[in-house]
Amino acid sequence: MPALLPIVIAGVAALAILLISLGLAGRSRVDPVQARLTQLGSVQAKNLEELELQQPFAERTLRPLAARLSGSVARITSQSFTERTEKRLALAGYPRNLRVGDWMAIKVTAAIVFAGIFFVLFGLLGRNIVMGLAIGLAGIGIGYTVPEFWLGGRAKKRQKAILMQIPDALDLLTISVRAGLGFDGALAKVVEKLKGPLTDEFRRALAEIRVGKSRRESLRDIIPRTEVPPLTNFIGAIIQAEQLGVSI
Repeated sequence: MPALLPIVIAGVAALAILLISLGLAGRSRVDPVQARLTQLGSVQAKNLEELELQQPFAERTLRPLAARLSGSVARITSQSFTERTEKRLALAGYPRNLRVGDWMAIKVTAAIVFAGIFFVLFGLLGRNIVMGLAIGLAGIGIGYTVPEFWLGGRAKKRQKAILMQIPDALDLLTISVRAGLGFDGALAKVVEKLKGPLTDEFRRALAEIRVGKSRRESLRDIIPRTEVPPLTNFIGAIIQAEQLGVSI
């Protein structure tokens, strides 16, 4: 058990820092104007400097660093890699409003943290620098990979929630169409009455249709963001019916 203690400590510390990074990345998407107006309404700050000092340490220091790292990572990633990462984030529903730059910054941070902790525990405290360096290098790979397991779990959970919501959504859609609503109106009724990742996708599709995107394209774009076969079949049937001029 004592031999495993450094590994346990390293894992817990790295996980804690990773969770903090996720929290900071999520917070960075809050509208800064609205946040500032809220603060000004509740806090009688004498000047901007005092207002900044009233913010938590993480908001004043760590969040700007995270934003800069996110921008730097986004600039050096390839287009194909960016597209693959974007797809994985979309499947997970963009947790905490993370974008590609944010996500890559989290992975790089996790890799550095794991490497540093492993090197300190096994190299410095264990008084074996060579082993510390070797395990530290392994820590880079571990830290870089751990966030992907979390993201994959979020994607699977979201897909399961979509699958569970499909029957209720189709029932309400059918009832609404039979009541005389058009397809878009029936879809809006589903969005109004139900909550969940499926209705979030329908809401996005309706918003795109309202700004001029074709219904066919808006619905088709849901497929790669969800990858749920029953939903793919349903959307395919709707698109085919529209192409053939069959009443939906």
